[in-house]
This record gives sequence, structure tokens and C-alpha cells, in this order.
Amino acid sequence: MANDPISQFNISKILPLEIGGLDISFTNSALFMVATVAFSSAFLIMTTSGRGLIPGRAQSISEMIYEFIADMLRSSAGKEGMKFFPFVFSLFVFILIANFFGMVPYFFTFTSHIIVTFALAMLVMTVVVVYGFYRNGLVFLKLFVPSGVPGYLIPIVVLIEVISFLSRPLSLSVRLFANMLAGHITLKVFAGFVVSLSALGIGGIVGAILPLLFTVALTGLEFLVSFLQAYVFAILTCMYINDAIHPSH
Repeated sequence: MANDPISQFNISKILPLEIGGLDISFTNSALFMVATVAFSSAFLIMTTSGRGLIPGRAQSISEMIYEFIADMLRSSAGKEGMKFFPFVFSLFVFILIANFFGMVPYFFTFTSHIIVTFALAMLVMTVVVVYGFYRNGLVFLKLFVPSGVPGYLIPIVVLIEVISFLSRPLSLSVRLFANMLAGHITLKVFAGFVVSLSALGIGGIVGAILPLLFTVALTGLEFLVSFLQAYVFAILTCMYINDAIHPSH
């Protein structure tokens, strides 16, 4: 069981609770979601409460994240997109901390569950659609009719654009889920090789050196992937928000 690469994704009930036949138990996944929100909030509050003119290391990290997301949103959706800064910033920090928490031994990686990433993706798409119609009305539907398309191609192009738009939440959720799932399984497999070979004696310990090196290298790579997946989710969110603001572009 210790070397089972799938067991790390098991959902377990911490506080069993059922109301009207509906299971709303508090699970390990929910626990780490709460921990992610609590840690993110506490870190940002503590590092920005002083607001020193010359920032320390912790404040510099918060300011770099702030500027990173602000520049990303401004370049993708323009100045109008800055009204969505709290939304995009919260998404990025939440996913980033969740991914990093998943790298800690015996912690739970809830972003490796597609139901979680799909919920985040649907939240993004709901915001985009609601704001798109709120701001533009039916003009928002121009998003599905690119300018300059010949009239006889419009039906085909509209169909392709609609399918592409409807596939956004699926691609957005699968990209994050699949990368976190595959990375953690790979890490667990190589770490399992190290443990299994080490139990065989001197020869096994020598043979375990190679998978150990792979494990170390993959750990560094997985930290990079954790950041990149949070970045990709945030930048695509910015691009979708731009579609809601400027549907005719």
C-alpha cells in the first residue's frame, strides 16, 4: 500500500455527515482546500500589513505576485480587465498554493481531482458568460462570428467557434488535473523503486541510486510544473475575460 501510486489520491472522510440522504462529509480534500485558503490569506495579510517603504523578503514576494498578475491581466484584457484583478489573483494564488501543498509528503493534492479543477473552470466560464452578456448584451454573440469571414462560411465558422467555446472548461480543467495527477504518480513510482530496491541489501542500495536521482530531478520539475499550471490557468482566464470585454475582436 505504501508503494501504491494511486492511494495518494483517495478521498477519506474526516467528519462523516449526511443530511437528507446527501453525503456532505468533511473530507481530506476539503481540509486542504480550507488550509490553502487559510495559509494564502494569512501570508498575504502578514506580508502586506506593514507596507514598508523598503520591503522585506516576504513583502517582496507578495508584491511580485501582485505585479505579475496585474501585468498579465493588463496585457491580456486591457485596463478594463483590471476590475477582475481580485478574481484572477485569488485563482492564481489558490491553485499555486494548492499545488505546492501537494508536494509536501503526506499532504493531499486536491488539484489532481478533475471535479475540483472542473468546478474552478466552470466558475471562470460562468463569470465570462454572465459579464459578457451584462456588458455587451446580444453583441456578446459576435464572439462566435469573427470579423472578415465570408458569408457562406459563417455557419461552419459559428459551429466551430461554439464547439471551441463549450470545450474551454473541459480543456482548462483537464490540463491542470492531468499534469498534477501524472506528475505525482511518476514521483510515487520512482520513490517506490528506491524503497523496494533498498530493501534488497547492498546491491539493491546501489541499484536504488539511479531512481533516487530521477526522484530528486522529478521533484524539482514538479515544483516548476506546479507554478506553470497555476500560470496557465490564470493567463487563459485573462484571455477569456478579454473575450467578454471585447467580443468583436
